Amino acid sequence: MICGLLAGLCGGLVAAGFGKLTGEPAIDEAIAYEERHEGAPGRSDLPAGHQDEPLVSRGVQSGAGLFTASLILGLSMGGLFALAFALLYGRVGRVSPATTALWLAGAAFLVLFLVPFLKYPANPPAVGDPEKINERTLVFLTMVAISVLAAVAALRVRAGLLGRATSATATLAGLGLYGALVLGAGIAMPTVDEVPPDFPATTLWDFRIASLVMQLVLWGVLGGVFAATARRVMAGRPIFTIRKSTPEMEST
Repeated sequence: MICGLLAGLCGGLVAAGFGKLTGEPAIDEAIAYEERHEGAPGRSDLPAGHQDEPLVSRGVQSGAGLFTASLILGLSMGGLFALAFALLYGRVGRVSPATTALWLAGAAFLVLFLVPFLKYPANPPAVGDPEKINERTLVFLTMVAISVLAAVAALRVRAGLLGRATSATATLAGLGLYGALVLGAGIAMPTVDEVPPDFPATTLWDFRIASLVMQLVLWGVLGGVFAATARRVMAGRPIFTIRKSTPEMEST
């Protein structure tokens, strides 16, 4: 668990730094677009220049808010990652702890983010009806739940086939089942398309790519740090090694 929390903390910190550099410019452009359209028909119930002040300033949102949210997300995912690792290690293939951690991080990125993201990609400010945020959140979380359940079903199918087929065949069967389930769910789930016709396509693209890569960085760093630390712990060594000073070093 300590390895997972440490890995999640590192992943959240690096992801926040990446988001600050790459995602914030697109958010600023989206906010500028929203401000240009304040008071336009269908855009706001308030006249231009009379919108309520936000509860949290833009500076706090892009600074302390971004890092706080990323660190909390990283710690949460790191704790869950450690539990999943403990559950799966030695039960899905005979590989080393580091290899298991890296594969698990890649699978988590795919199942928890990439597949739901392909159906319901992230949107910057000024995109979407604020009154429908609960509806959008519900369909996104539903897609996440379907992806997780499909992954569990795929693992069970793979485990059931291992005694009657080769490991490669069982793995392909599990992947095929997962792909079929999430593809069917993606087709059946309602479509949410609230992007204004005149919204800058480049801004939307930059924001979604930054969101995608930010998650990739989070899970990549989390998996890498966990792989390095868990390998040391499972070998009976401490996570960190502190060198003790010798008389020669002290005299120097």
